[in-house]
Amino acid sequence: MNNLKWAIIGPGSIATEFAAALDDIGGTLYAVGSRTLEKAQAFASQYGAEKAYGNYSEMLQDPEIDVVYISTPHSNHYEYIIESLQNNKHVLCEKAITVNSKQLQEIAELAKQKSLVVAEAMTIYHMPLYKKLRQIVDEGKIGRLKMVQVSFGSHKEYDVNNRFFSKDLAGGALLDIGTYALSFTRFFLSKQPQEILTTVKRFETGVDEQSGIILNNDADEMAVISLTMRSKMPKRGVVAGELGFITVDNFPRASKATIQYLDGTLETIEAGDTSKALQYEIEDMQRYIAANGNQETLNLSLDVMEIMSNVREQWGIKYSFE
Repeated sequence: MNNLKWAIIGPGSIATEFAAALDDIGGTLYAVGSRTLEKAQAFASQYGAEKAYGNYSEMLQDPEIDVVYISTPHSNHYEYIIESLQNNKHVLCEKAITVNSKQLQEIAELAKQKSLVVAEAMTIYHMPLYKKLRQIVDEGKIGRLKMVQVSFGSHKEYDVNNRFFSKDLAGGALLDIGTYALSFTRFFLSKQPQEILTTVKRFETGVDEQSGIILNNDADEMAVISLTMRSKMPKRGVVAGELGFITVDNFPRASKATIQYLDGTLETIEAGDTSKALQYEIEDMQRYIAANGNQETLNLSLDVMEIMSNVREQWGIKYSFE
């Protein structure tokens, strides 16, 4: 479905990577929208887009646009997704797709009413490696799933004015990096967790700086997640079963994993290419549109957002615009 006409909202750094990926697979970048026309025109000129808009609403009213890619900060994803759907556009939105579960549930219901596709640009849902690992787990190669462990530490420079630490912009580790860790976790768990335990250390602005999260579901599967955004930790995910465990390093865009079995035997699993992460997202989105649906990954996003909303409620952290 390379005949789809794409539009970008928010021509920042990730959007440049997206535009290049779209070009690599022969897709059509038709329009670019920015808060300033000059920035939109510069981006459009660089990546060959036909139209440039200095107003998002004006762009979304363009009937030629089939699908919108949203790469603004997550604090305003909800409003742009809703407006895109109201204008009959499919939507691929960067993570975190919304800031709470209520927003995403409303989006899912509107998309269903209008027979439109909404998907989160969460690499874990789209990388070929994860599709292969999911099959390995489902086939019982590591036995019955028992435990998932995920760590993600990102060192952000101290700056109370940076969006990562801004409560007004839905800052904090959970929505920035925790969304990856929880998406990894939920991708492998067979059921949504019913028990959620958590503790948090707040940054001085009131957002979460680091946290621990424990999940438990009624399939006797447990997960332990460690997050921090003021110190570096490995981006590592472990999926453990009764017969062995899978380790995925640098897991957000991974193309390689190892399985260690009970006897110490190691097996390497490889699939996909880290550098093509956004291409896989685009190709999956095109397939969803062709099939007129995306229930599987949207359900995962809904579950992850439900967990994150529960966690923030326990922390007592609420954003000013909620």
